[in-house]
Amino acid sequence: MHLLLRDQALQKTSEHDVYAGPSARYCPAGVYEWVEEGSDPRFVINAQNCVHCKTCDIKDPNQNINWVTPEGGGGPNYVNM
Repeated sequence: MHLLLRDQALQKTSEHDVYAGPSARYCPAGVYEWVEEGSDPRFVINAQNCVHCKTCDIKDPNQNINWVTPEGGGGPNYVNM
């Protein structure tokens, strides 16, 4: 996986509880979401949706999400662009 979370607990206590989960809004591809399971929200990374824009590397308030080059390093191959 090319999107790594450094500290799961920090994601909940700070990114969700303090900043109200901005990762679900700043990612243009909808990679990050907070799933409410009862009273305990769970952070989910949908890495397959990632367009490798590195917004998470820049906008994460705690720098807790680490974007690394995907396997192969080629990135997406968009035709007609």
